[in-house]
Amino acid sequence: MPSSDVEISALAINVTIPEHLQWTDTRRGEEFQLLTLNVRRLPDGHLAAKAYGRPVAGGRGAYVSFRVPDRPELAALISVAADRAAGLWADHHGLG
Repeated sequence: MPSSDVEISALAINVTIPEHLQWTDTRRGEEFQLLTLNVRRLPDGHLAAKAYGRPVAGGRGAYVSFRVPDRPELAALISVAADRAAGLWADHHGLG
C-alpha cells in the first residue's frame, strides 16, 4: 500500500516538563503544578500544545488541560521534543 493512501488522524506526543520549566496555574479554585505537555501536529504542519499536571494540595484531581505560556524556553522544549519524536518514529523497527 502506498504511504500516500494511508490517512493519519492524529500525531501526538507526551513530553515531561523539566522541573526548572514547570509552573503552576489555577482552575476552579484549585492550584495545579504543570508536569507534562501533550504536543500535537496539526494538519497544516504547525504544533499545538496543552499542559497537564497534579493539584498542588495533593490527590488525583481532575484531568484538566492548561494553556502553555508564551515563553521561549517552553517553545524550544516543544520544538526539540517534536524533532526528537520525528527521529524516533523514523527509526521504528516495525511491529515487535
